[in-house]
Amino acid sequence: MSFRLGLTGGIGMGKSTAAQIFRALGHPVWDADAAVHRLYAPGGAAVAPVAAAFPGVLRDGGIDRGLLRAALAADPAGFGRLEAVVHPLVAADRAAFIVAHADAPIVVLDIPLLYEGGAQAQMDGVAVVSAPADVQRARVLARPGMTADNFRMILSRQMPDAEKRRLADWVIPSDTPEGARAAIVDICAGIMAKRPHA
Repeated sequence: MSFRLGLTGGIGMGKSTAAQIFRALGHPVWDADAAVHRLYAPGGAAVAPVAAAFPGVLRDGGIDRGLLRAALAADPAGFGRLEAVVHPLVAADRAAFIVAHADAPIVVLDIPLLYEGGAQAQMDGVAVVSAPADVQRARVLARPGMTADNFRMILSRQMPDAEKRRLADWVIPSDTPEGARAAIVDICAGIMAKRPHA
C-alpha cells in the first residue's frame, strides 16, 4: 500500500515546483487544481451543477474560472455552495488516482486547502511548502491578471503559513529550487526507510 503524502502550502509558496520535483524523483503526483480544471472543462462533471448555482459563469460549454471568481467576489457566501458541489467530485477523482497507483511506494497528493478541508485525516503524512511572506507576495503579484485585492481574498481563505508549518510533518523551504529539492529527497528517503522491505 502506498504512503499517502499530502503536499500543501499557501498560494505562491512554490508548491507546483515541489510537485515537479516529486514527479522527477519518480513519485506519482495527484493535483487538486488540475482535477478541478478537468471537472470545469466542457463535459466535466461539475459543469452543470456549478452553472446552475452561479448563473452566468458558463462559457463555451465549460466553467469560466474568471467569471466564477468574479461571482464569488461579489457573493463570498457562494464559497459554501461551490464547495458542496465540487469537493465530493474532487475527492472521488483523488480516490481513483490512489487506486490507480496502488503499487507506488509514495503517492503525493497536492492539495492547496488540505488543512482547511480536513484532508490531513486521509494522509499518512503532510509536507508544507513555505517561503517568506515577501517572496510569496512577489510571486503571486507577478502572475498575469492577479491583483492585490485578489491576493488578499485568496489569503483570507487559507490557513496562515505559520499554522500550516506547525501542523506539518515536514516543511519544504522553497526560497531556492536546490533547497526544496534537498528537503524533498530527505523526506522521500525517510519514508522509504520506514517502509517494510524498503
